Amino acid sequence: MLAVLLSGCASLMQREPVRINVVGLEPLPGAGMEMRFAVKLRVQNPNDSAIDFDGLALELDLNGRPFATGVSDRQGSVPRFGETLVEIPVSVSAIAVVRQALGVMDGDGAIKAEVPYALRGRLAGGLLGGMRFSDSGTLKLPEPLKTPR
Repeated sequence: MLAVLLSGCASLMQREPVRINVVGLEPLPGAGMEMRFAVKLRVQNPNDSAIDFDGLALELDLNGRPFATGVSDRQGSVPRFGETLVEIPVSVSAIAVVRQALGVMDGDGAIKAEVPYALRGRLAGGLLGGMRFSDSGTLKLPEPLKTPR
């Protein structure tokens, strides 16, 4: 019986990490000196069993600095070997926007073509209390932002 229990626990621990991609960003009404956005994520489950969740948390860094954070009590499931779209409202302080605006300029005042990002978060719930995820890369700025007027 102990061998069956140990093999069952071992199979739970050998899950592949979920894959997360940012697929959209839409403005939401803000308050005071904050900006709000709805971040749309595509969550892919490369595992043999569904992942149920009952909450999400998200942190987004740009240029190595904190930029946006958000939480949601949304419930859902990512099917086995499947994917789902998840939307999380995030808040951005005015100070973070100013810092990032200054950070995307290089030494001669030109705007950088790409900005590095790091995304971290957690899908809460499930048997083991949730699953963490992360992603990083570079965001390409649209042409009107790169071309000084």
